[in-house]
Amino acid sequence: MAKTKKSLKRVKAGTKPSSPRPSRKSKPSKTGAVLAALQHIPWSTVPLEELNPLFQRHFVVGQDIMLARVLMKRGCIVPEHSHHNEQLTYILEGALKFWIDGREIVVRAGETLCIPSNLPHKAEALEDTVDLDVFSPPREDWINKSDEYLRRTK
Repeated sequence: MAKTKKSLKRVKAGTKPSSPRPSRKSKPSKTGAVLAALQHIPWSTVPLEELNPLFQRHFVVGQDIMLARVLMKRGCIVPEHSHHNEQLTYILEGALKFWIDGREIVVRAGETLCIPSNLPHKAEALEDTVDLDVFSPPREDWINKSDEYLRRTK
């Protein structure tokens, strides 16, 4: 048990890592697999980033996965884009209309949409919406803030 505790790192609530990605001071396990750092992060400790007046987000990054909490006001448009990251979108509140693969798909609270890698898609918030987006691997353009298509006012 002591070995397991030593191989895990806990981030204190309210502390901010020096970079969006925690350091990977992980040690190989007995099987040779590298264990990712353990993180406990309340959303209230993650700064909310305002990309434009209708779009806010904050996210947590793991070793090979990223979870984003996205807040969109009604009428917010996410322009068509694609990325090599696989994406799962789960709507907590509200509704999003997606244009994807020649179809229009409305995803409402309690529903999920799985978007494969490299598939162009666009979205519009039909009402004020809170969604969780999961990306694998993490979105480097979000981490380094080079996601200009989201930072335009619309």
